[in-house]
Amino acid sequence: MTDLDQLTQSLARNLKHWRGERGYTLDALAARAGVSRGMIIQIEQARTNPSVGTTVKIADALGISITRLLEYDQGPQLRLVGPGEAVRLWSTEAGSHTSLLVGTEAPGPFELWDWRLMPGDRSTSDPHPQGTKELIHVRVGELTLVLDGVEHRVPAGASAAFEASLPHEYGNDGEETVEMVMSVSVPSGR
Repeated sequence: MTDLDQLTQSLARNLKHWRGERGYTLDALAARAGVSRGMIIQIEQARTNPSVGTTVKIADALGISITRLLEYDQGPQLRLVGPGEAVRLWSTEAGSHTSLLVGTEAPGPFELWDWRLMPGDRSTSDPHPQGTKELIHVRVGELTLVLDGVEHRVPAGASAAFEASLPHEYGNDGEETVEMVMSVSVPSGR
């Protein structure tokens, strides 16, 4: 089984579990998440690999983190993600990508991400739930961070913290690959 097959199967199993746990019908979850009923059915039947945006909308509608929605079966005390086991969720033909390194639910969803943005690439994010915070540390290159329409330059070695309930975008306007680590903290009780 490939990583993508395992991810698709885990997502299908976890979506069924959490939808049942919340008592949501297909129609109710589709309405809450702003996605089609057909998409929910396809995901639960492991017939599709939805976009990151769709996956985030579904996790938000269920009141859980994307980490919880995507996690493979693991023991309850320790979640160890070995080298090469991080979940790649976004990529471009140029070579840009994001990987969810690890996440947890306590006290609210808290995720650690590894990012690579190739020159000229951009990734736009919808606003997250109110109170969501993001921390970014740029290891290589210069990140162009657009927050609520205002552009900010974050050079290698610098870090940024911001309220992620505002529209935001990550871009690489330079000629060098941007490598950064990002953490996302979502308040509990969404």
